[in-house]
Amino acid sequence: MTALAWLLIPLGAAIGAGLWGSWANRTRRTRGDGPELDGYARFRAAMEKPPSRT
Repeated sequence: MTALAWLLIPLGAAIGAGLWGSWANRTRRTRGDGPELDGYARFRAAMEKPPSRT
């Protein structure tokens, strides 16, 4: 009987991990790559400008 109890512990952990994994991987509203690409475009534009002489 104790061997069965020791086998139920990993089984319960596997079920819990599966439930958590499905919850963590649920479909969310994604914002896409738009803001990151806009920031990169601004960075490139700033790097292409000639240095200002002060």
